Amino acid sequence: MVIENDMASGAISLGNPLEDGRQSPAAQKVWRGTARMLRQYKFACLPEVTLGSGRRADLLALGPKHELLIVEVKSSVADFRADTKWPDYRQHCDQFYFATHPDVPLEIFPEEAGLILADGFGAEIIREAPGHRIPPATRKAVILRFARHAANRLHDLLDPESLQPYNRL
Repeated sequence: MVIENDMASGAISLGNPLEDGRQSPAAQKVWRGTARMLRQYKFACLPEVTLGSGRRADLLALGPKHELLIVEVKSSVADFRADTKWPDYRQHCDQFYFATHPDVPLEIFPEEAGLILADGFGAEIIREAPGHRIPPATRKAVILRFARHAANRLHDLLDPESLQPYNRL
C-alpha cells in the first residue's frame, strides 16, 4: 500500500490498499490471471503476504482442505535471476509455484517448483508443484497470518481513514 501525505492540507491518502507500488504492470497481470485460476479451484488468494520468516510471498493461496500454496510472480528473466530466496518459501507452504507470462522463456524455471503461465485474464498450470506437507503448527501459523492479513486489507478498504493517526507519527 502506498501512503501519500499532502503537506499543504495535512490529508493522507492510502492509495489503493491492494497495491504496494512495487509490481510492474506485467507482474500485476500475471498475479491477476493466476489468482483467477486458483479461485476456480476454490482457493482464496492474497497478494504480498509477509511470512513468519520475514519473507514476503507474492501470492499466498489457501485451499478448501487448508492446503497452502505460494506463488512467486516473475515478469522477466532478470526478475527470476535476481531471486535467490525462493527455496525459503517451501517451509511455509505445501506446494510452491512460479508464475510468469508468455514472453518469459519457461526453461529458466527449476524443475523442483511448479510452473504457471498466466496473462491478465487467466492462467494454466504447466507443471504441477511437488507436494511437501508442512507441520501442523506451521500450517496454523500461516493460516492465522493469512486471516489477519485478509481482515486488515478488508478494514483498509472499508475504513481508509482508520490508519491516519498512525501515519502521522
